[in-house]
Amino acid sequence: MSNELNDIRVALEHQIALFGDLVVVQGEPEATNQPGAMKQPEAKEPEDEGSARQDTATDVPARADAEASTGASALPKTESPSPEPTEKVANHPSPTEVTPPAAASNAPAPATDVYSRIEGLIPEDSPLRSVSTLDEVRAWVAATQLIELDHTRINPVFGVGNPEADLMVIGEAPGAEEDKQGEPFVGRAGQLLTDILKAIGFERSDVYIANILKSRPPNNRDPKPDEIRAHIPILHKQIALIQPKLILCVGRTSGTSLLGVDSSLKAMRGSFHDYHGIPVMVTYHPAALLRNPNWKRPTWEDVQILRKRYDELTA
Repeated sequence: MSNELNDIRVALEHQIALFGDLVVVQGEPEATNQPGAMKQPEAKEPEDEGSARQDTATDVPARADAEASTGASALPKTESPSPEPTEKVANHPSPTEVTPPAAASNAPAPATDVYSRIEGLIPEDSPLRSVSTLDEVRAWVAATQLIELDHTRINPVFGVGNPEADLMVIGEAPGAEEDKQGEPFVGRAGQLLTDILKAIGFERSDVYIANILKSRPPNNRDPKPDEIRAHIPILHKQIALIQPKLILCVGRTSGTSLLGVDSSLKAMRGSFHDYHGIPVMVTYHPAALLRNPNWKRPTWEDVQILRKRYDELTA
């Protein structure tokens, strides 16, 4: 019994190190014992948090720098873990949702149908239709220029991780460091993403990480609609080949691009969206958390719900 309690304590201490200012007890923020300390203000969620990019070190305040490197918490540790948030269900269908025939069964569609539908989103004349492995797709992306960004990039940023992952994490577009290394999420925000995954029981190697765009936009601007249209078939092919059971989109642009909606991040987060049979959770980009640690609380709620659904789907 003591070993089990110790394991719980170690896991909780790791969560507190990362999410110390948002771990809750019985659904309420922990009160500080410091004399004269003020209650932390409630996080205000932005209507549009779309351009939270991985490597923009100059736009992250010193507090975020220290937090990213040390995991320091603004509040003292709790004595017990937070309860699992109640899962919400989106009350609107995604525009990309395929409506089954009226006479169809309510049972989930076979996995082959799910991923076949996603692959069917790729244009019929695209060479991506004829490739059958991630390595082939990677080679095609490296040799192909679909948009101007493909000419100006240093390296294509294809994706990294477990090619048979049950969880796929999708960001927006590469930053400067990703462009140099050819790998997504390698800057400070990338380390924060790794820590977030660990806090809910995943190693980075357990999941597959990719972006909507495979080439870096200049000055870390948001991807343009025509750039998204050109590159998203690559992501469709990645999803069809990896066949994840669950997707986590980080950042507004990631969520709206994949789901085909025009919505605020506030409206999208906190509930699952159906993407041709795959549950999708949308939450804050790690770079946004570096800029505003108050957004860690809703992020923590989102990833707890994600982990609960993951356990249900993989049981």
